[in-house]
Amino acid sequence: MKNILFVLGTRPEVIKLAPVILELKKNSTQYNVTVCNTEQQKELSNQTLAYFGLKADINLDCMIPNQTLTGIQIRILDALDKVFKNNEFDAVIVQGDTMTVLCAALASFYHKIPLYHVEAGLRSYDIYEPFPEEVMRQMTSRVAALNFAPTEKNRLALLKENIPDNKIFVVGNTVIDALFCLSDKTLDSARIYFENHNIKVDDKLVLVTVHRRENHGKRIDKILDAIEFLAKKYVDHTFVIPVHPNPNVKDKIHTRLRLYKNVKLLKPLDYPYLVYLMKNAKLILTDSGGIQEEAPSFGCPTMVMRYETERQEGIDAGVSILVGADYEKIVANSENILSKNRKETRLKAQNPYGDGNSAKKIKAIINKFLLNS
Repeated sequence: MKNILFVLGTRPEVIKLAPVILELKKNSTQYNVTVCNTEQQKELSNQTLAYFGLKADINLDCMIPNQTLTGIQIRILDALDKVFKNNEFDAVIVQGDTMTVLCAALASFYHKIPLYHVEAGLRSYDIYEPFPEEVMRQMTSRVAALNFAPTEKNRLALLKENIPDNKIFVVGNTVIDALFCLSDKTLDSARIYFENHNIKVDDKLVLVTVHRRENHGKRIDKILDAIEFLAKKYVDHTFVIPVHPNPNVKDKIHTRLRLYKNVKLLKPLDYPYLVYLMKNAKLILTDSGGIQEEAPSFGCPTMVMRYETERQEGIDAGVSILVGADYEKIVANSENILSKNRKETRLKAQNPYGDGNSAKKIKAIINKFLLNS
């Protein structure tokens, strides 16, 4: 029996690790799976775990209001150190590029426990875009025993950094696996949710998400200028914005957009509800990483409101357009979609990020390394 620790803390981590957790749990005679939630996003992470029928075995409750990056790193690292001292693990599995990931990587290294990194090798090569995630992801790669890269481009990035080839495996992105977990019944409950909130979900829906730290300040003002212009021009379109709770984002969005009847400002949405919107959207404007990967599965054009992206595959495939916080680019590229019928703008390219079998591929590799099978 091998003891496996999953460390997660944010909703995207839950979504992308849940398929792997569920896959390993199928082998209950071979793997004892422990899920540790740092609760970096307390409500969102626990809510999303429940959607997948999962619950954290260990909750760390590390967050406090108005925290600094240094402060949260100290609290998560100290809390994880206690977890490692009180338990024995054969491997630790993390996903992505958050503070939770970096702290789990450091704690695993200090305790000499192999770390397996899901979604390894994404790079923008600008340490401030995305900030601080670009550096966190790079540092995690240095200590990982196994790097599960979504694409060949990610594998090449790791090789370029002298990560040994026998530590890198191209497996696709588990976010596509998670999409396939959604039942028709679940999506229908999402439809009812939006009907009950008087939100029209039709072929004139625009989904907007903006929250990244590097877009705080003047950048978000430019983004909101563009959204405000589009909302005023395309009054027959519905702009749905799940508003991030960070006051640097929340206050500005509500101040600028709350009076527009065709702009719907919502609290952060449960995962199935967000997927339902992506599936039906005519256009997505986002600075999120996960949405860049998910949207191509639904053929939805996506404007990426970043100046650099570690998910270049979508740009190369033509399923996403990098527009930054540039007012002119956001408006021009959005108008090119909104001025046409939804059917005319659907994307035909395959999703470059995966085929829905990533978790099975990851389990097979872990079996080989831990069980020699």
